[in-house]
Amino acid sequence: FAVAFTASAAAKKELPPASKKTGLTFDKDIKPIFEKSCVECHGEKKSKGKLKLDTLANALKASENGKSIVPGKSADSSLVKAIARLNEDDAMPPEGKGKPLTAEQIGLIRAWIDQGAK
Repeated sequence: FAVAFTASAAAKKELPPASKKTGLTFDKDIKPIFEKSCVECHGEKKSKGKLKLDTLANALKASENGKSIVPGKSADSSLVKAIARLNEDDAMPPEGKGKPLTAEQIGLIRAWIDQGAK
């Protein structure tokens, strides 16, 4: 029963809604979030999975698993699914490696991607 309950609970996880904030830019709004939570493992010095989130150009490049950001389509972006922790196997940051992003931070990243990831 516990396994079925866990799977059912996991299936109910949903992406936090995109922020209503407009005019979002990488340098002003997104880079500070990535610097605080992501670039230690996905930056200039270390790039796990060949994913770098230290600059806009690097963030938009493909990682070893393809593009993690699909401009205009946050719900299709694997980065958003990872930071929203929809699947614990792919959750970022991994358990014990940092504090999960807040729904507000995920919403800002979603809005930025939906607005074209500029």
